[in-house]
Amino acid sequence: MSEPACLLRVATPRAWIDWACREVPTLLIDHANCEKKAASTALALMFSYAEDLHLTQGLSRLAREELRHYEQVLKVMRALSVVPVRLGPGRYAERLRRQVARAEPQRELDLMICGAFIEARSCERFAMLAPFLPGPVGELFDSLYAAERRHQGLYLDLAHRAAQRHGLDLAGRLECFAQAEAELIEQPDPQFRFHSGTPADAVTEAESVRPASS
Repeated sequence: MSEPACLLRVATPRAWIDWACREVPTLLIDHANCEKKAASTALALMFSYAEDLHLTQGLSRLAREELRHYEQVLKVMRALSVVPVRLGPGRYAERLRRQVARAEPQRELDLMICGAFIEARSCERFAMLAPFLPGPVGELFDSLYAAERRHQGLYLDLAHRAAQRHGLDLAGRLECFAQAEAELIEQPDPQFRFHSGTPADAVTEAESVRPASS
């Protein structure tokens, strides 16, 4: 199974970690939303590719785990008196999914690759955030890393199977998604979310101190 860093082209910048530490309630609320969306995505894929028993069995287990994670996040939110509020979605998943082909069988491969990248970035952020966040939040994120890494591995396995079954270019599609994902992480982002990019003010500050070209 690949480590998250093997998929990801760029690391989360430290400016985003600092941002997350200032936005713990939003971080938890959006994380809870991400867990629900992950379960919903798995269920949708099970319906779309119902004839593939390997896929449906694996994603059934994944969906159950994601819902358990959602319950764990809610428990931490209650402990910290974080009140759930409605948050609009961030740009990350929607823009990453713009890379997904509309026609089959390419669409199946792309959906699995997209899932693998989302899980890989989640793994990386859990590991990076855990040492910096308050006790129960850091402990939760530390405990979720192994499960999310399994989920990344499942999506990669399903991508390999789809590519082999249909004779598709897995390496080329991985490269396409890696480039798009890296751009989303490095680009300035005005809205904090669990998968958001670099804080816009950090990018502005870095540009303001950049030496003028001679």
